Amino acid sequence: MKIKKINKEQAWTLRHQVMWPDKPLDYIKVQDDEIGIHYGLFKEDTLVSVVSLFINGNTCQFRKFATQQQEQGKGFGTKLLEFVFKEAKQHGVGKIWCNARENKSTFYKKFGLNKTDDRFEKGGRLYVVMEKELK
Repeated sequence: MKIKKINKEQAWTLRHQVMWPDKPLDYIKVQDDEIGIHYGLFKEDTLVSVVSLFINGNTCQFRKFATQQQEQGKGFGTKLLEFVFKEAKQHGVGKIWCNARENKSTFYKKFGLNKTDDRFEKGGRLYVVMEKELK
């Protein structure tokens, strides 16, 4: 297993396959992908998990966190998220947050992220904003 920075196109491919395979590729792109830091976790030479980090001063958001369906539940996503939290701290970030699918919020609680009162719907799915102070 190896975690490294990847280009946005690599992130887009896995995002599309996992998150919204029934939508056009442009649907999974983020307006700020040009300035995001994209990370990938590789199992041997295969990209199995991706996440993108967007730093804005003392806060950052991680977005488009996706792991191949057949590799979910094996700890790859956990390793990648732990790595990204460390990277955020090294960039001097004090708070990290995400838009979590409501049905995945329990997963994020394991990392110390807490639900806020901010919720919304996109593409028929419910989301909640979750955040954590980094120390």
